[in-house]
Amino acid sequence: EFIGYDELETECQILKYRKVTAKGKEQYQLVLSRTPFYAESGGQAGDTGKLEDASRLFEYPVTDTKKENGLIIHYVDELPEELSGNFWAMVDPDKRTATENNHSATHLLHAALRQVLGKHVRQAGSLVAPDRLRFDFVHFEPLERTEIDEIERLVNDQICRNVAVQTELRATEEATASGAIALFGEKYGDRVRVVSVAGFSMELCGGTHCTATGDIGFFIVTQETGIAAGVR
Repeated sequence: EFIGYDELETECQILKYRKVTAKGKEQYQLVLSRTPFYAESGGQAGDTGKLEDASRLFEYPVTDTKKENGLIIHYVDELPEELSGNFWAMVDPDKRTATENNHSATHLLHAALRQVLGKHVRQAGSLVAPDRLRFDFVHFEPLERTEIDEIERLVNDQICRNVAVQTELRATEEATASGAIALFGEKYGDRVRVVSVAGFSMELCGGTHCTATGDIGFFIVTQETGIAAGVR
């Protein structure tokens, strides 16, 4: 069970584990009964943090979180000696906050790109990490400096307004009919999570986000380049 939209810490049990070797390094992968750790998805990096035993005397760093066959997989370098009993799972709050700020910034950037360049712009990939974001989008020529300046201005204007970032579960057809942007080629169920900044941005998104645009602080484009035919 994923509870990470609302909580960053929870009591849990280890349900499954396995040892893996990658690049000559041994690691363990754990499945927990419930978890606040967001698994890498939709461009957003997986959470890091730690597990503590019930006594809270021993801790085991969680170095990454990924999805596999519908399960949330937690990566640790060391396996607890005693696997039964309760543990505490805790997300690194600073990294999560920084990642959420960058994720919300990608939504503002997407909306600004569509305003400045045209409605043909759509997301073609992204990276949302604690230290930066990268946003890939469909467009057919390099951006002019004046276009980049206007995109930055639009995003920073929304940040300065400190608008609430709202999330809600809605029926997929209702959400798309109301104008929510869906990722091209992505498959959605009957109900979807809609993330919106009133009057500016509305997208279908399963990631985690800041509570208000002012949390982002400041936005600047450091580089703009082509990565494939028709994709910047």
